[in-house]
Amino acid sequence: MGAAARLLTDARAIGRIRPPKISFYLFHYLEESYVANSPQARKRARQSEKRRSHNASLRSLVRTNIKNVLAAVKTGDAEQALAAYTKAVPVIDRMADKGIIHKNKAARHKSRLNAQVKALAA
Repeated sequence: MGAAARLLTDARAIGRIRPPKISFYLFHYLEESYVANSPQARKRARQSEKRRSHNASLRSLVRTNIKNVLAAVKTGDAEQALAAYTKAVPVIDRMADKGIIHKNKAARHKSRLNAQVKALAA
């Protein structure tokens, strides 16, 4: 870190200089301005963005199913919790097979959810 950057950081730390406010849209625009110029690189960037958004929706699906099981456990209804768990397990396994989440993370989620559902049924 250079001397000027260190001085700026120290001044910010003591509150004398406010950091610049950058809106999310400006940040996003600046972030996208570094895309490569070759046709292959542009195509790869498009594919990566498409895959990223698709994978994000799949991760969201996993989280939603986990939340449904936890909500059913919290209500105390064993049948509803078991139904939500049996619906969530194939989704978690499918996402682990696709590589959206790690297989050990999937196993950990299933194990913890199963323990909660079994404790509720007992």
